[in-house]
Amino acid sequence: MRTRLALAASAAFTLLLSLVLVIQPASADTGFQIENGRLVDANGNDFVMRGVNHPHSWFTGETESFAEISSLGANAVRVVLSNGVQYTRNGADDVANVISECKQNQLICVLEVHDTTGYGEESAASSLDQAVDYWIDIQSALEGEEAYTILNIGNEPYGNEGYESWAADTSDAVDRLRDAGYEHTIMVDAPNWGQDWTNTMRDNAAQVFESDPDRNILFDIHMYGVYEEASTIRDYLGHFVDNGLPIAVGEFGHDHSDGDPDEDAILATAEEYGLGYLGWSYSGNSGGVEYLDLTNDFDPNSLTSWGERLFNGENGIAATAETASVYNGSGDPDPTPTPTPTPTDEPTSEPGEGCTADYTVQNEWADGFLAQVSVTAEEDVEGWEVSWTYDDGQSVTNAWNAEVSSSGSQVTASDVSYNGSLAAGQSTEFGFQGTHSGSNSVPDLTCSAR
Repeated sequence: MRTRLALAASAAFTLLLSLVLVIQPASADTGFQIENGRLVDANGNDFVMRGVNHPHSWFTGETESFAEISSLGANAVRVVLSNGVQYTRNGADDVANVISECKQNQLICVLEVHDTTGYGEESAASSLDQAVDYWIDIQSALEGEEAYTILNIGNEPYGNEGYESWAADTSDAVDRLRDAGYEHTIMVDAPNWGQDWTNTMRDNAAQVFESDPDRNILFDIHMYGVYEEASTIRDYLGHFVDNGLPIAVGEFGHDHSDGDPDEDAILATAEEYGLGYLGWSYSGNSGGVEYLDLTNDFDPNSLTSWGERLFNGENGIAATAETASVYNGSGDPDPTPTPTPTPTDEPTSEPGEGCTADYTVQNEWADGFLAQVSVTAEEDVEGWEVSWTYDDGQSVTNAWNAEVSSSGSQVTASDVSYNGSLAAGQSTEFGFQGTHSGSNSVPDLTCSAR
């Protein structure tokens, strides 16, 4: 069953948003790791990817998309790159710029070589060996970026022919990268055009994981037409969870030429199991699968129905994404990660109510902004509520990780089921997107524990 979509390789479109502030990020000394079958960041905190795929290699002029993807609530982006075998090669300078864009916008960068798609069945495809050659050649772009990047060796290596060698070839590729000095978490795609309908990755994942001397591999399944039934989705993802093996859904859609994937079940199951997902794709699809665009012509203010579902729907990005704790809330990665990042601003909430809250504007553009509020318990609490009053006509348009309501300039945010119970000193965050008309001052907050 061939499941591959084609993307247009031309035509750049004018983008509507730009960042007001450009920050040169610093690097961290440690990176992502796999612990007990979970992806954890450089602080040792669980990180669950909530993001999209971006076809950078075919639309290199669309670099403002990184800010836009972040503004829509994502905490990660999977970036299409090319080693030059099938498409135009992305050099080290270009890759370094992509990483910089991700860091400026508090996104974790998952970098993948797309030329390997369908190797063995697609005659023009790159081998995994050739993909590794590329990663070694551009290694300078990724050095010191282990805390902010995940290396996805190659997209969908093997179609439906020759996939029997997937395990051995994947282990060999990981060994070469480790020998070259790569310490990153390495993400490896399933064969069968990414969908693993033969269970080749599922049955050999433990062997491949153990073959890595760093035990730092994240498995990647792509869910299209093979995953039409909720039971199939739960069975596949549940196998990895039950066996303590790390997995993420690196691509999926709401429809496809090979069948009708159950996107609701994918999102719900990923949320239930605490697994990452990255929807395909931000914009630029062609060849009959234009319906997989999340935005119209790279315009974040013009979401398609698929985009509305993924970004703003139940179990979607806005409702579930949490910024990686390696970022300190200012758009600048924290060069000295700690388990509980120190707020960059003085607390803006009134003390003595059992909790405090800090408000940070993360991104801002002409008439909109992205903000995050960190809630810290002063004592053991079972719930919390944060309220504030806007002085400059701002309004909240959508929020995640909190129940947010507004009445005029008054805004109230309260905990949801999974982040209300906090021990003394423990923090949680919620975020939201809003609009403003000119000034966008930081309000004073009141935090009350329940």
